[in-house]
Amino acid sequence: MRVLVAGGAGYIGSHTVLALLARGHDVVVADDFSNARPSVMDRLAELAGRPVALEEVDLTDEARTEEVVARSEPDAVIHFAGLKAVGESVREPLAYYRTNLDATFSLLTAMRTHDVRRLVFSSSATVYGDHAPVPYPESYEPLAAASPYGRTKVMIEQVLTDVGLADPDLRIALLRYFNPVGAHASGRLGEDPQGVPNNLVPYVAQVAVGRRDRLQIYGDDYDTPDGTCLRDYIHVEDLAEGHVAALEHLEAMATPVRAFNLGSGRGTSVRELFDAFCAAVGRPLEAEVVGRRPGDLPAYWADVTRAADELGWRATRGLEEMVADVWRWQSANPDGYPRERAGQHPDVTPA
Repeated sequence: MRVLVAGGAGYIGSHTVLALLARGHDVVVADDFSNARPSVMDRLAELAGRPVALEEVDLTDEARTEEVVARSEPDAVIHFAGLKAVGESVREPLAYYRTNLDATFSLLTAMRTHDVRRLVFSSSATVYGDHAPVPYPESYEPLAAASPYGRTKVMIEQVLTDVGLADPDLRIALLRYFNPVGAHASGRLGEDPQGVPNNLVPYVAQVAVGRRDRLQIYGDDYDTPDGTCLRDYIHVEDLAEGHVAALEHLEAMATPVRAFNLGSGRGTSVRELFDAFCAAVGRPLEAEVVGRRPGDLPAYWADVTRAADELGWRATRGLEEMVADVWRWQSANPDGYPRERAGQHPDVTPA
């Protein structure tokens, strides 16, 4: 299958590109590098053993997006493109609504023009809001979210559901994933957040390489086994394989649109994860407990029954492998990917 991967140079997108290639699919990456580094493309080519086609494009530009879809002639699209930081979305809500929704509208319009009827969408567990029963089931309604970022995911899911209902020949998988962590086992691909990390694992990794002084643990008085919050962490390579499983399942879907949770199906505490990371590094790291953070839930994780039953997919990599792979990536790339100067790009193969 020929697959256009929108946002394919990003953290989850790049790992999914490798998983697609490993399964024999033909891939074209579409990215504007606003949230990724061009050097990712060199590393994808290195790991894949061949160049990976690239279309450098701002997907909010409807005309340019249509040109990309026309040139690449995909059988399916995987849509990762968009802004993704919860805190930033609170500060810059208009940018999040405009970017995330416009990129989706551009892709859907181009897909309709060129009769592309298969789509996998990168959604999020944030769509469940604060009141869903744990473990979170895909059947829960009404969907809600506590941030503009999360609300863009809810809105896009609704758009895709309505579009699917209007065209029964479409097949769309909505992948709601939980807390992606880990890195490629080679240490050549990993998470490289711009600025101060918003998520726990990349922050701890930067503490370990000396870029941050210490981790702040927000509260240790929750009603959990060790007092810290419980979250569902999933290895990014498991997550990538989940996208491939969803893509290959689209033809068999009985309904135009179907949501799937991608998670480990279990809760891991902040303290457990921190201790595991210290073990991977081989030395204690600095951490301090501070007050609870507004809006943090004590515990949540995924009900992964549907993905197992319908996609034949389960997460297989455990906590030790997650943190070991993160440490391999971060220790080999203490400053993340190389920072190209403006206008400087690696050699890539145009689509």
